[in-house]
Order: sequence, then C-alpha cells, then structure tokens
Amino acid sequence: MDDAVTADAARAATGLIPQPRETRPDDGAFLLGPGTVLDAGPGTETTAAWLRGTVGAATGLPLPPGGGGRNRTETGGDGTDRDGSGSGVVRLRVDADTADALGPEGYRLTVDHNGVTLLGGGAAGTFWGAQTLRQLLGPDAHRRAPLRPGHHWPVPAVRVEDAPRFAWRGMMLDVARHFLPKDGVLRYIDLLAAHKLNVLHLHLTDDQGWRIEIERYPRLTEAGAWRERTKLGHRASPLWDDRPHGGYYTQDDIREIVAYAAARHISVVPEIDIPGHSQAAIAAYPELGNTDVIDTNSLKVWDTWGVNPNVLAPTDNTLRFYEGVLEEVLALFPSRFVHIGGDECPKDQWRASPYAQARIEELGVGDEDGLQSWFIRHFDRWLADRGRRLIGWDEILEGGLAPGAAVSSWRGYAGGIAAAQAGHDVVMCPEQQVYLDHRQHDGPDEPVPIGYVRTLEDVYRFEPVPPRLTPEQAAHVLGTQANVWTEVMETPQRLDYQVFPRLAAFAEVAWSELPPPAERDHAGFTRRMAAHYRRLDALGVDYRPPGGPLPWQRRPGLLGRPIEGSPPNV
Repeated sequence: MDDAVTADAARAATGLIPQPRETRPDDGAFLLGPGTVLDAGPGTETTAAWLRGTVGAATGLPLPPGGGGRNRTETGGDGTDRDGSGSGVVRLRVDADTADALGPEGYRLTVDHNGVTLLGGGAAGTFWGAQTLRQLLGPDAHRRAPLRPGHHWPVPAVRVEDAPRFAWRGMMLDVARHFLPKDGVLRYIDLLAAHKLNVLHLHLTDDQGWRIEIERYPRLTEAGAWRERTKLGHRASPLWDDRPHGGYYTQDDIREIVAYAAARHISVVPEIDIPGHSQAAIAAYPELGNTDVIDTNSLKVWDTWGVNPNVLAPTDNTLRFYEGVLEEVLALFPSRFVHIGGDECPKDQWRASPYAQARIEELGVGDEDGLQSWFIRHFDRWLADRGRRLIGWDEILEGGLAPGAAVSSWRGYAGGIAAAQAGHDVVMCPEQQVYLDHRQHDGPDEPVPIGYVRTLEDVYRFEPVPPRLTPEQAAHVLGTQANVWTEVMETPQRLDYQVFPRLAAFAEVAWSELPPPAERDHAGFTRRMAAHYRRLDALGVDYRPPGGPLPWQRRPGLLGRPIEGSPPNV
C-alpha cells in the first residue's frame, strides 16, 4: 500500500468529530475494495442498509452480504487480494458486553489489516459506529457517487471505544417562519446523523404559518400555511418580499420524515405551539381567538416577526380543537415527547376579555399566568393519559409547572435550574449560547446580524450542565439542543450558513466527555475541523468559511438586530 495513502488514513483516525471517548491508532490500514463483504448480525440490518446506500454509493463498492470474506490464504498481509483488489470483511454486531460497558448508543470499532469489526451496545450504537467508519474513509466517502470508480479505500488501523454523554442531542428546526420543503428536512436528518445528533425538534406551527396537514381541520393548511408577503430582515426593516410564502407537509410526508429519521436512530419531536404564537391557526379558524376583544375574522397569517398579541381564547372549544389536532399528531409521531410551546404568550387580550376574566374566576387559577398554566396542565394530563410526555419552553414554569412536564430552557439556564431542582427533566438550549440564528462575527459583512456574537469557539465552550446543580439534580438534564429560528433564513443556503460549522462544535459538546469550558482543547478541535470542512464540502453544506462570508453569503442592506457585548450567563 502507498505510504502517502497510509499516512492520510492514519491522520483520519485522529481527526474525528465528535471526538470519541478513546482512540488508539495502530500501524497500517485495511483496504476496502470490491471483494469486501458486509457481515451484518441480528439488530444491525438498518446500519447495513445505510452503509450500502451511503458508503457504498460514495465508494462505488457493492459491499455484498457475506460471512467473513475470502479465506485468509487468498489475501496478502495488507488485506488485499493477490490481484490487489481488496477483500476482507466489515462485521457488524449488537454486543451484550458493549451494552453493559457503554450503553445502547455506545460502540467499539476495531480496524486491522483483515477488516473492520463494529460492536454496538444496541442498534443505535452500531449506527453511530458506522458514522465513525465513514469519517475514517476520508471526506470523499461523504459524496453521493465515486469520484474515481475502482478506487481503493484505506481505513486506518485503529481501536475506538465511544459512547455519548447525553441521551438528548438535538437541533430545533423552525419550519414555520420559512418553510423548508420535505427534501430539505430529509437532508438535515442526514446532517444530524453525520454528527451523531439524535433528536430533530420540528417547530411546525407559529404566527407566520401552519406546516402540518390536519385532516379534521383542513383550513389550517388551506389558509394557515400561506402568508401574503414576508418581512425582509429584522421587523424594523422597511423592506418586504411581496411574494406569497408558504407550504406544508402532508401526513404522508410526515410519515416519510419520521421513518427516514428512525432508520438513522433520530427521534422527531413535533411542536404545536399553544396558547401563544397562534395567529396562523386563528386566521384559519377565527373562533379560536379572543372574539370579545378583537375582530378575529380580520386576522391573516402574520407577515412580520416578533411577539404577537393574538393568542388563543381559554374556551372549551379551543381545548377540544387542539385535542383533535394532537390526536392526529400522535398518530404520526411515535416520539415519547410532544412539544406544546408555551412561550411568549402576551396576556393583554386575556386581561381585556370579559370571558377570560370570568374563566379565571370559574377555574380558580388566580390570574392570567394561572390561566396559561391551566392550558399547559390540561394538555400535560391529556398527553400523559395517552402514554406521552409534554415538553415546553421554560415559560411553562409561570403559574406553576405542570406535573410530569419537561422543560426546554431557552431564556438562559435559570428555568432549567429551577425545573431540575424541582425534580423535572430539562433540555438545555439557552439562547445566549446555542441559538444558531445569532451572528457568528461582529464584522459588517455578516448577513442580517441577529443577537450576540456566538463564534465556533464560543459554541465549543458551551457547557449544558450548570455547576450549581447537585449530581442528583444534574441527572435531570436529559441533554442539550441547538435552536435554529428561521425568520431571516429564507433559503437552504442561508440555513446552512447559520447552522454550520457551529453545529459540529455543538455535536461534540453533546456527545463527548469534555473538560470544563476553559480547559477544552480548542486548538485541537480547530485542527480536526480542517478535515471536517472537507467533509462538509463533500456533503454540499454552504457553511460559513473560517475567513468570513463569501460574496453570495452576504445580505447587504438588510437590517438585523445585533446585540453588543458578551451574553449574560443567566
């Protein structure tokens, strides 16, 4: 085998992202070739299918099923056939010892000159190990077709032992503000899988659009999925895009998305936002709004950004309506968790509404915060009765936390700390740290600059577990999530620019056992990113280059909302 090829393969073993728990490079490499077979044991069938469909497509190798490859006497000492075509075996197993030591998402990967052995603690562990194997093959293994048919693919000799730090490693994707067609969602599922992230939180409804077909209420998509125009830039901008914008996923689209994600061991968590962020639903069904305060028949799907005053009316009809919505949602999404929003619900209309005030007195909930808590508690019980768990933004703490509910802590750490101290589960996603719509640099060329500067290094030094939590309280931190709000991300290219490369740093925070933030090896991470940029190139990701935005990534003249200084650690 060529020395330069072997050296390249060896470098790949030390350039993995996210960083494995333990990596022990060895001398030599295994040569993946036309004679290589794929020996998939019980429970690894989806990983085998994924390897053939992705690595097989990128390498041009068939990876046929087999029980161990050619006889050792038919191969040379470097794992090649006598004619140099490559043989050996890629062996996949679910392994009880690995499960005991590393858990169901852990894996052990061994490469020597005879082949690859991948032992997963469960089916998911085998799949995450296969992602590591693809990285070991080099950047071109992330393409969709081989650049050089017949090319041999060296895999560096190495032993990897790995397992994730957190069970919830997520990204929230807002498809309500700017609709991302189904193929774009499937692409992002693949990108999450490539970074060993396992939760896609889909923000499906908001003031600016309703994105999921509900057969019982067809006007939610007939009317609620489309807005007449769209604000360009921040809401203070004078500019508009006068083209109608919208779209939605049919129920079959959702089934496809969920199945595609499940084959990659990713859970899709749906979000149906209540009682705020609901103007698109009210525009479709005006009786859902506070009709004794405003003319809800005049409302349209909102065309700008910010916190909307039009919220759901606290009626039994509203409860029955959303129960009907959620019945169809539960039939589509097997996720244990269902997100009901609960954030940014202005109380002005309830204060002005005679009906809402009478309801507060009737229910004995005290005030408008209590009324919001009543909404949340109702659906907490409703979901629990059906074997599901409610999760909501940290405003669900207002008026009393619903029993059994989990919290997405977005306004900082404080809500998550309070919830964990009270014994409730938490997903940490503080906006000051991991909102990827926030700008990446303070330079003038950043497109539509929003929020604080959050660099790649800033995200790499994010710590999801606040040090003030006791070990018992910290156990309630299910994991962490990066949130991607798309008000100013009107195209897939803009989405890529905001998400990458920072999602790679976030993935390492979510997966790897890292030192405290100040002690993390950012220089080492930067060196590994040099190889990872080439993987992103091969995947077709329009990321922000380290040197700043390219000309077509800039958005001159579009007003943003930058916030100066360092974000508060709240």
